[in-house]
Amino acid sequence: MRAILFDMDGVLYNSETPIAGAAETLAWLRAQGIPHLFGTNTSARTRKQLAEKLNRFGMAATEEDVLTPALAAAGWLREHAKGPVALFVKESTWSEFSGLTILPSDAETGARHVVIGDLDEGWTFRTLNRAFRLLHSNPEAELIALGMTRYWLAESGMQLDVAPFVTALQHATGRIPMVFGKPEAPVCRAAATRLGIACEDVLMVGDDIEADIAGAQRAGLKGALVRTGKFRPSDLERGVTPDAILDSVAAIPAWWSQAK
Repeated sequence: MRAILFDMDGVLYNSETPIAGAAETLAWLRAQGIPHLFGTNTSARTRKQLAEKLNRFGMAATEEDVLTPALAAAGWLREHAKGPVALFVKESTWSEFSGLTILPSDAETGARHVVIGDLDEGWTFRTLNRAFRLLHSNPEAELIALGMTRYWLAESGMQLDVAPFVTALQHATGRIPMVFGKPEAPVCRAAATRLGIACEDVLMVGDDIEADIAGAQRAGLKGALVRTGKFRPSDLERGVTPDAILDSVAAIPAWWSQAK
C-alpha cells in the first residue's frame, strides 16, 4: 500500500466531534510522506466547507484534497448534459454546479437531469413529489444520485441518507439512477488517478462495510474498516471481508508500520 483514501464522517469525525487520534494520524502520514485524500458522499457541503471543517479539527486539508459526488456529477454534466438540471441538494452545494443550466427550485417540468443529494430535513412529501413530477413529465429525464449511502450517524442519532429517496423515485418512475459517489468504481478510481497511484496500492478507510469497504474492493482498492461511526458488530456478518479491521483511525500508524 502506498496511499490512503479516507472516508470522513464516522472515520475522522462524528458530525461535529473529531475522533480521538485522527489529527495525530494525519500528521503522522504527512511526516511519513504518505499521500492521502478525503472522500465523502455528502452533498450538503462544498469541498471548501469540508476542508475548512477538517482544518478546524486540526486536520490539514485543502479543497483539492476533498472528493465529493457533487464534484464528480457536475463534471460529468458539464460534458454530457442534454438540457436543464434540477438540483435536490442544499443551496450551499449549488455553486459546485456552476456553468450549468439550473431550473428554479419550484419547477415541476422542464428537467433533463434530476440530481438527488443531501437535503436532510429539507425532504418533505412535496419536495419528493416535485422530483417525481420532473421525472414523470419527461420520459428522457435522467435520475442522478449523489451516492447511494443508506444512513449515517448524525449528532441526534442515525439518519436517513440519499439512497432511500433515490430508491423511492426509482420505484415510482422505473428510472435506473446514474450514481456518483461511493461505492461506485469510477469514483474510487478517480481517487487513485488523482493520487497518481495504482488502485491496488490505495487503501480505503471507512466505517461503512458496504459503501466503503465492499465498494473499494470491487474497484480494486484495499479496504480497512474502523469500529467507529456507523459501524456495528453485525456488519462483520454481511459477507464482506475487510483487508483490515481497526478500532479507529488512531490505529493506522502502528498497523501501517507492521503491514509494510
